[in-house]
Amino acid sequence: MSQLKDDLILKLKNKTAKLGVVGLGYVGLPLAVEKAKAGYEVIGFDIQDKKVSMVNNGKNYIGDVVDSDLTGLIKNKKLTATTDFSFVKDVDTVCICVPTPLDKYKQPDISYVVNSTENVAKYLHRGMLVVLESTTYPGTTEEVLKPILERNGLKCGEDFFLAFSPERVDPGNKEFKTKNTPKVVGGCTEECTEVAATLYRSVLKSEIYTVSSPAIAEMEKILENTFRNINIALVNEMALLCNKMGIDVWEVINAAKTKPYGYMAFYPGPGLGGHCIPLDPFYLEWKAKEYDFHTKLIESSGIINDSMPEFVVDNAMKLLNGHKKAMNGAKVLLLGVAYKKDIDDMRESPALKVIENLEKNGANVIINDPYIPEFKHNGKTYNSVDWKKEIDNADIVIITTDHSDYDYEEVVSRAKLLYDTRNATKDVKNNREKIHKL
Repeated sequence: MSQLKDDLILKLKNKTAKLGVVGLGYVGLPLAVEKAKAGYEVIGFDIQDKKVSMVNNGKNYIGDVVDSDLTGLIKNKKLTATTDFSFVKDVDTVCICVPTPLDKYKQPDISYVVNSTENVAKYLHRGMLVVLESTTYPGTTEEVLKPILERNGLKCGEDFFLAFSPERVDPGNKEFKTKNTPKVVGGCTEECTEVAATLYRSVLKSEIYTVSSPAIAEMEKILENTFRNINIALVNEMALLCNKMGIDVWEVINAAKTKPYGYMAFYPGPGLGGHCIPLDPFYLEWKAKEYDFHTKLIESSGIINDSMPEFVVDNAMKLLNGHKKAMNGAKVLLLGVAYKKDIDDMRESPALKVIENLEKNGANVIINDPYIPEFKHNGKTYNSVDWKKEIDNADIVIITTDHSDYDYEEVVSRAKLLYDTRNATKDVKNNREKIHKL
């Protein structure tokens, strides 16, 4: 195996290795672009014809990718995309970056990982490195991927390399992107770890931190997001209590974060969204049951965070009642449906649950999001309206995403009734008496 390892490491160091990336979404496309920018020839694999066509035509659809980078790489033939997995036979490494959602019962759905691994397994060859980047429960790499990849007789640690290296993509983050975010790598054997670490060191400008097994790397990613999930639940619960006590939770947080040690600021909101934080703790909760262990703190945090959209609607109803207006028949303008500011990602967005609850109570909901002109939810199509034309007629305006594009001074001055769930209006100087916060 050491000769196979040495040969692949040499190819990685001299940039003659050909690299593959499975899944061209928020994780995979930025990774493929960085690999191609590092000097490698890269093939991107995806089952969606539309994504493959857009990549091959140099049309970018991911905010963290620079348009000119993608165009240049396609033009120079450093990056190509395909739906044909037979080209896996031509690559030396494959990184699997596909979604790992939850099903309707909040059970892990690793079908995308399994299907991708089976497609790779058909064309697996000696000396190849396979790395899973998709967030999943501890044990997936060795319990699920390894047996699939070994079906055709090749042995992990003898004929091919296998590792897990969790993605750490934070869409919209201006400082930390794929290129400069530290990477954790855990292989099935020491040589697997060494080869995978060599790959990332040749592509990224960040620390490559190696751990002793894929399970360690899988667990640390779950820990990262469970940490955030629980702390967000804590501050959401504080927001609920502060609301009852008539205390401004945002001012409380600003005061607390002046402490230079022992405190990290988290912020409340209308719920929890995104591709990781609302989902990953459930992967750990599900796996823990295999060991007859109940993750009480994780379960409690999920209950708190899941309750926030309903709390937002209840508060909006009380605000309307205070203005002698019923929720039933009220015109509600929702500003922002993305799960976080300044991106077009709606995955698990709490705004969707807010919309559901508003409509269940008879509200006429209209939305605006500068990043999302149209979307479908529960079989209904929503179009982004011009908020400046609609705000004067809205009975209440609810800020559910604090996009930087909004002129909050104008929003506050023109809204009849304003409910700010993100503290987006913190810098507004005038008409502050009109602002109602979470």
